Amino acid sequence: MSGSATSRRALLAGALLTAAAVVTAGCGSPQEAATGGDAQAPLSVGIVYSKSGPLASYGQQYVEGFQAGLAYATGGTGKVGGRDVSVTYADDAGDPVKAVAAAKDLIGKGTKVLAGSTASGVALQVAPLAATNKVLFVSGPAAADAITGLNRYTFRSGRQSFQDVQTARKYLGAGRKVLVFAPDSAFGKSNVAAVKAVLGGAGATVSDIAVPATATDFTPFAGQIKAAAPDLVFVAWAGSTASAMWQALDQQGVLSSTTVVTGLDIRATWPAFGAAGAKLNLLAHYFDGATDNAAEQALAKAVPGGRTDLFHPDGFAAAQMIVHALEAGGGDVEKMITSLEGYSFESVKGKLTVRAGDHALLQPMFQAKLTGSGDAMTATSVATVSDADTAPPAAAMKG
Repeated sequence: MSGSATSRRALLAGALLTAAAVVTAGCGSPQEAATGGDAQAPLSVGIVYSKSGPLASYGQQYVEGFQAGLAYATGGTGKVGGRDVSVTYADDAGDPVKAVAAAKDLIGKGTKVLAGSTASGVALQVAPLAATNKVLFVSGPAAADAITGLNRYTFRSGRQSFQDVQTARKYLGAGRKVLVFAPDSAFGKSNVAAVKAVLGGAGATVSDIAVPATATDFTPFAGQIKAAAPDLVFVAWAGSTASAMWQALDQQGVLSSTTVVTGLDIRATWPAFGAAGAKLNLLAHYFDGATDNAAEQALAKAVPGGRTDLFHPDGFAAAQMIVHALEAGGGDVEKMITSLEGYSFESVKGKLTVRAGDHALLQPMFQAKLTGSGDAMTATSVATVSDADTAPPAAAMKG
């Protein structure tokens, strides 16, 4: 056979193989090519997060943290096992419908690792999709407790509401009457459920005020708090209406009449506390200065201005978890899952451990106080609450 004939047959065979790959795209072949079958192909990771929308600032911190964590975990190479880690970013704008559409698109293109959910409502929709398609999902800042144990394909790189409440429990003292003030949303409901489980389970009587997410006048709700006369008010709030809410609670005397505990949000929101800031007992997932270790130092060098913030650690930890999973599994999701269950590692917040049974992320939390005013407000640590003391109750794995 002549060399030209051999070349023509080789070209024809190549064309037929290419056509076959296109025809079988819906059967999983591109996934093998993208992340599993080809030892030289990039390892694909999809980040579906709030680039825009009400939680865009959270999403930005998460992505900055993720990029810093990816560099840290790969020694600056961006490679795992000699293969590039190819990251695709998609904006869900905080909308579960958009998030699911973006996740489906990424999965269809062969992505076997998803991460980044900023909002709880988004994570609760993406997680079942991950299980259906057998891809790894590492949820981000989304705090809903229901994410833990939702299915074996779902993990988390941030804290959950139970851990906030366990930290707040330290402030209750001998009090027994607790009121939860939260928006009527997945995030708010998760906090109410957590307070009832943790503080109610410890003997406290827990009630709640569910505020419409669209509310702008908080004076009537402040009046309801005063009328209830609780020993402790647990405020779970996020978003652009925080300033008006805190002003109303302060002006109506809520802050001076009872112990008010809330989570410390991102630095940009601190001025929204106004005069209320110094009167609050704060639980903190993280703030700049809460820790000082190798991971925190690497993060600080990488983020703009060198100032770390609330959700940078979530992105950083997600990258560490994903790199560990890819090192163990390459394109094999089952191996990725096994490698993460029980995985313990040093991150920005300190030692983090993935609980094997339900994929809760055990981690330290912080109690803090604010001093100063306006943009000059500073957070200082009052106490560190250990990962054992903040551990949520074990959840049964659902699928």
